[in-house]
Amino acid sequence: MTAYIKGLFKDFKNFAVKGNMVDMAVGIILGAAFNGVVNSIVKDLIMPPISLLLSKINFSGLFFTLKNGADTAGPYPSVEAAQNAGAVILNLGSFINNTISFLITAWAVFMLVKIISKLRSAPAPAAPNTKECPFCKSTININAVRCPNCTSEIK
Repeated sequence: MTAYIKGLFKDFKNFAVKGNMVDMAVGIILGAAFNGVVNSIVKDLIMPPISLLLSKINFSGLFFTLKNGADTAGPYPSVEAAQNAGAVILNLGSFINNTISFLITAWAVFMLVKIISKLRSAPAPAAPNTKECPFCKSTININAVRCPNCTSEIK
């Protein structure tokens, strides 16, 4: 049983310290940090002009009351007020903001992957192992000193 557990820990260690696992962990950490930046871009830079164009609608406060709260009846001035009153709401503004955040994040990741794939160099072409006979133009081994087809000496 102890040999099995030792083998299990050894396998786990090999799995956990693999380059791909470490790369994935770094990606998750950077993704979490990137999420905050994208949310700020959506909330602070993109949504204000959109709401201005759409008759000053504030998407973050866009919600529909499905059921009034037990203590206080609607209409509620904000999402927080409706939630504090115990109302059941459909928070459409938050959904719109999250959808835009997702689309921006997906686009940024797509562009990043595209740039990285372009930066990766193509594998070097394999060294040729054949050459052309200068006399008969047939393909021969690169180390040949005489063409097997026309018997000419190759320099």
